[in-house]
Amino acid sequence: MRMSYFPGCTLKNKATDLDMYARRSAEVLGVTLEEIENWQCCGGVFTMSKDEVATKLSSVRALKDAKKKEQPLVSVCSACHNVIKQTNHAMQNDKEFSDKVNRYMAEEEAYNGETQVYHYLEMLRDIVGFDRVAEKVVNPLEGKKVAAYYGCLLLRPNQVMQMDDPENPRIMEDLIKALGGQPIIYANRNECCGGYITLESPELAKKKSDSVLTNAKTAGAEILITACPLCRYNLLKNGADIPVVYFTEILAEALGVKEGTNE
Repeated sequence: MRMSYFPGCTLKNKATDLDMYARRSAEVLGVTLEEIENWQCCGGVFTMSKDEVATKLSSVRALKDAKKKEQPLVSVCSACHNVIKQTNHAMQNDKEFSDKVNRYMAEEEAYNGETQVYHYLEMLRDIVGFDRVAEKVVNPLEGKKVAAYYGCLLLRPNQVMQMDDPENPRIMEDLIKALGGQPIIYANRNECCGGYITLESPELAKKKSDSVLTNAKTAGAEILITACPLCRYNLLKNGADIPVVYFTEILAEALGVKEGTNE
């Protein structure tokens, strides 16, 4: 099975583990991620102004590339996925916006949101299936207590992202179970880490990160997983005293393509 893949800028430098283990694990599960040629930065944030189209063009080009290949488009970074998914939704549902984008691009074939967009976690759940993932596990997590940290971007806005229940998600917890681990449920797993205010208000950002980490550790977590490079950076920067790793790392460990994540 082949799927178009948008890695994003951060996965090429600070978050190489998120990218590398996503690719390795996908191959074990029978999925080849075909990186889109000449992709550009997604913009990092989906701007709400309808007049602003330039920052969304890279996402539209990626979506068009996947459409031409008749493939779904997969991303693994929370921010990239949020921008691409919201852009695709706008191209599907906002005619004024889609007309403006297509005129701006001035290409022969218009794009109107035909590509199916998946986050890597959705690919595991909806295409591969968590039962299939469990069958491929060679190094089960042996009851390791794992806390999933969703943050802001994977689940919201819910009417667009439609990945999971934004208040009580389970997609990462179900993955943890498939890998043989014990998911830890804690109150702050879908709260903001403070990432976008780190420069403006470092004290408030630290307070938010501390709240997430303390809550997870108090609930019994031995390790925390995330899909967001900014969240991981912010949590580690503010003094995490339990490992904070990408979910692809524990996936790759369980599938036998990475050494343990206890170091």
